[in-house]
Amino acid sequence: MKVLVTGAAGFIGSRIAKRALAEGHEVLGIDALTDYYDPQIKRANVAPLVESGLDLHQIDILDADLDSLLDGVEVVFHQAGQPGVRSSWGSEFGIYLSANIAATQRLLETAARSDSLRSLVYASSSSVYGDAEAYPTKETDRPQPVSPYGVSKLAAEHLCTLYARNFGVPTVSLRYFTVYGPGQRPDMAFTRFCRSAVTGTPITLFGDGTQVRDFTFVDDIVDANFKAGFGSAPAGSVFNVAGGSNVSVNEVIDTLSEMAGHPLEVSRSEAVKGDVRRTSGSTDSIHDVLGWEPTVVLRDGLREQFEWAERTFGSTS
Repeated sequence: MKVLVTGAAGFIGSRIAKRALAEGHEVLGIDALTDYYDPQIKRANVAPLVESGLDLHQIDILDADLDSLLDGVEVVFHQAGQPGVRSSWGSEFGIYLSANIAATQRLLETAARSDSLRSLVYASSSSVYGDAEAYPTKETDRPQPVSPYGVSKLAAEHLCTLYARNFGVPTVSLRYFTVYGPGQRPDMAFTRFCRSAVTGTPITLFGDGTQVRDFTFVDDIVDANFKAGFGSAPAGSVFNVAGGSNVSVNEVIDTLSEMAGHPLEVSRSEAVKGDVRRTSGSTDSIHDVLGWEPTVVLRDGLREQFEWAERTFGSTS
């Protein structure tokens, strides 16, 4: 099939593009290569994919000729957007409005005119739940985001549902729960922790470390996207994608200390405004409809990320 991946140079998008190419699909990619983190990391992600046949367009979705790009496209994996809870407060919120909400709306408008599209998979987030009503949290529980980032992701998700209902756009929104694995963004906790473990530098920990997360390995996230993109979920569906762990950040640090063979030095900092105390997602719905379930347990996935960090950062220790 002909596939379009937005955010194709990012942590998740590049892996979706890689799998799509490996399965023999014709793959187009869009990525603005913004400087939220070092664009060289994104270029390194995408360079081998271009060599393997990825048709990459370095452009913002808001500036792209989407009608031409979506011509003949059957599956869209919409991974592009502005990440990060900490940065979404204050003057930077305008970036979240354009990158997460306006860009998604423009993509949906174009999708509504398509006569070839069979699915548009949107990368939503567990941040839409905020401090959830119940655990494990179901898709039917009330979303109540506690950060501007969460608000922007929920707004875009609602747009997907609205365009499905009103224009028949075949959207599926996937609420990711804390994605980790080799190549994770440099600002995210596991990469920072693994780098510190390898280099012997202090870990900066926001909050007291008792916050609990449902961590999901990146390969499982990619598989959920493919089951949604090539499956038969009803238009406008919303699914949790969660790894099934209920582990505190302190427990993760203990595990990394064991892997590194020495205690990790922790420098504690004030908790981030908008950070939730706990996440835990029910995956009954996506299992029942699409047959997806997580396959990588946290310890095994963390070992893979730690070994990647040893290869990546070891020379700087």
